[in-house]
Amino acid sequence: MWRSFFLAVAIMMIILGIECLMIESASLYAAKQSSATELMDPTMPPAATTRVWQPAEAVPWALLSGGAVIILYAITLPKRWAAGGEPE
Repeated sequence: MWRSFFLAVAIMMIILGIECLMIESASLYAAKQSSATELMDPTMPPAATTRVWQPAEAVPWALLSGGAVIILYAITLPKRWAAGGEPE
């Protein structure tokens, strides 16, 4: 169970890291004050509560490297538990 949890977290970190490499900024809308029309129609003015997030240069690389380290940890996790005498 722990192995699959760590693998899922690591894969999500890698996906977020790749996404952060591909974007320059992301617009975050408040769910309460935005309608579906505002989100889908590019000619509408942005909502009043729009926040723009620009990831720093280190964020994608930190996510990618952290995800890779966690994947390596998760792959070796059962082997280390078996060596210590604990059940898998």
